[in-house]
Amino acid sequence: MNIVVVGSGYVGLVTGCCLAEAGNRVVCVDHDERKVATLKGGKLPFHEPGLQDILRAQLDTGRLTFETRIARAMQNVDVVFLAVGTPPLADGNANLENLFRVVQELADTAFEDCVVVIKSTVPVGTGDRIEQLLNDAQNRRPGEPRLHVVSNPEFLAEGRAVQDFRHPDRIVVGTDDAEAAAVLAKLYEPFVTHDHCLMMMDRRSAELAKYACNAMLAARISVVNELAGIAGTLGADVAQICRVLKGDPRIGSHYLNPGVGYGGSCLPKDLNALVHAAQAAGEPAELLRSVQSVNLRQRERLLEAIINHFHGRLEGRRIAVWGLSFKPGTDDVRAAPSLTLITRLTALGAEVHAYDPVAADSARDALSEAGVTQWHPEHSALAACRNADALVVMTEWDEFREVDFEQLAACMPGRMVFDGRGLYDSARLQKHGFAHFHLGMRPGPSLADPAPTGTALRGERDARSNGRS
Repeated sequence: MNIVVVGSGYVGLVTGCCLAEAGNRVVCVDHDERKVATLKGGKLPFHEPGLQDILRAQLDTGRLTFETRIARAMQNVDVVFLAVGTPPLADGNANLENLFRVVQELADTAFEDCVVVIKSTVPVGTGDRIEQLLNDAQNRRPGEPRLHVVSNPEFLAEGRAVQDFRHPDRIVVGTDDAEAAAVLAKLYEPFVTHDHCLMMMDRRSAELAKYACNAMLAARISVVNELAGIAGTLGADVAQICRVLKGDPRIGSHYLNPGVGYGGSCLPKDLNALVHAAQAAGEPAELLRSVQSVNLRQRERLLEAIINHFHGRLEGRRIAVWGLSFKPGTDDVRAAPSLTLITRLTALGAEVHAYDPVAADSARDALSEAGVTQWHPEHSALAACRNADALVVMTEWDEFREVDFEQLAACMPGRMVFDGRGLYDSARLQKHGFAHFHLGMRPGPSLADPAPTGTALRGERDARSNGRS
């Protein structure tokens, strides 16, 4: 088929590359000329494992091309995918301004009948508005082509998006039009992995399905995090509790690891939009609002533990942070808990040295935009810990799972590890002289009595030794 994909972010680019790999002719459209030039050169503007190889291969075959204007792409098109970002507004609702700007550009372009597919995550009823707008415009043209708008929400997880597209758990297609449904069924035929993979439904249900999935995931994360807090207060071991939960087939094992909370570009944004839509319709969404509160509170728990450990005196302390992206496998730092932590630590006077395998540049840009410049990205995990008073683990990258603690102890005088992702065993850390805090423990006034070590307090020690303090 001849495919146009408007938007070359995570969703649009993965969709375009994988559909081209399946033998379709794909034109990806993005108004950002610099991004298009980068993509034409076979380079990704973000980190996504496996995607660059597909990009280069499909550019070489000629099945994948790029344009900066929709009008130049709309020739003999069978399907147009809209994969435009819908960031949150201040009130939590989805910002559809860019999406409708693209829809208007599409409406102003003369083209034949085709199926328009909404990949963007949009509030329920958006497809109705887009279909009416497009057909109102097209009906004024000779032949009066009738356009069918389909909801086809994405379920791609950053860090494994290529795998998710190639081998999806489910493909949701929302339309009441039999012809449009048949076109999408044919297009996705190479990707249908089992009998129940392709799910046909009405458009509004498909639009809500994406929000519902992210709401359930967010709720699951917040429930286990709240249980971790209760366990710590009552003196129970949340790790043992999670073993029991995971052994219950009704509950399952996914998303049951206590941590610093969810982040990224989807869960916070989509939950905010769903709560906004529910309340606008007269539904209180009490549980969903509680999920949001628990998630924000989880970040505070970790910061409180760090503050308590240092008896409220963070000024001059050198803190190492491992992990900047909101999850492993990506350089995406949108709503990342690590950035919130770094912002708060530096505001309290701490000197932060951070390391991430791929997300340092993204974090630097995001923190700079937020006015945070007093932190230091490092080239390795050990470099971040040199002369540190404490280590905080914020992202569960594989290289952080297997650590040479003897080597770490040799360069890090402050033997304190704040394990924000529950990666380590306390007994193992203690063998190397480290105190260990993970979320779910009960933080006392001081987890360990931190001696004034590291470069952070050298000036204070020197001043005392010279009789100047």
